[in-house]
Amino acid sequence: MAVSIDLKDQIALVTGASRGIGKAVYETLARAGATVVGVARSEDALKANADALTSEGLSADYVFADIGTKEGTAKIRNHVSEKYGKVEILVNNAAVTKDNLMMRMSDEDFDFAIDVNLKGVFRLTRDLLRMMTKQRYGRIVTIASVVGLVGNAGQANYAASKGGVIALMKTLAREVGSRNITVNVICPGFVDTAMTAPLSDEIKAAAAKESVLGRFGTAEEIAHGVLFLASKEASYVTGTTLVIDGGLTCR
Repeated sequence: MAVSIDLKDQIALVTGASRGIGKAVYETLARAGATVVGVARSEDALKANADALTSEGLSADYVFADIGTKEGTAKIRNHVSEKYGKVEILVNNAAVTKDNLMMRMSDEDFDFAIDVNLKGVFRLTRDLLRMMTKQRYGRIVTIASVVGLVGNAGQANYAASKGGVIALMKTLAREVGSRNITVNVICPGFVDTAMTAPLSDEIKAAAAKESVLGRFGTAEEIAHGVLFLASKEASYVTGTTLVIDGGLTCR
């Protein structure tokens, strides 16, 4: 029997939707039929992405907000609640980096990553759970990183935030499973995005060799994983961590 994922009549909120993985997820869910609401701090990029989708006849919306602040997450919650009154899919993708060796890392740089990558995810997810529990349905997918599983020199703050997100989502899965809400995490490896663009060609080549497939992944490949976990077809998948890393962590 042929299966095609259909998200028609569902509201999907995607953070960090202005570029990279978030943009690919935003577009992929829209093309599967969802009404997508993108969130980012770059309003011009958000509007351009939404306009591109609406020009294709798809349903796209956006909210300019910073999930690293209480005001930002409240703004997102209010927008979704007042305009749609529901949300079926939440994709926590927004993240920041502030790399340095741990002995040189300031409290401010550590807090910067934690505030967005962990606390922002906590607040926004908590704020949208009320709608999901009321409707007794929801799909929560959070983008972490293989760094949250194995660590990475120079990224103590980022690794801590991503490891914390994995534990946070496993805990939440236990709390809301009875309400027909699934909660899962995706851990990408090296992906060709703006976050990895500043790396030198030498570092990129060395990193690519670490994966079994010998290359970086694409944002679209991560988005396909999100699409499955956000679908009704993934109804028996919860509390899991899907690693999409080209075999990086299997060595």
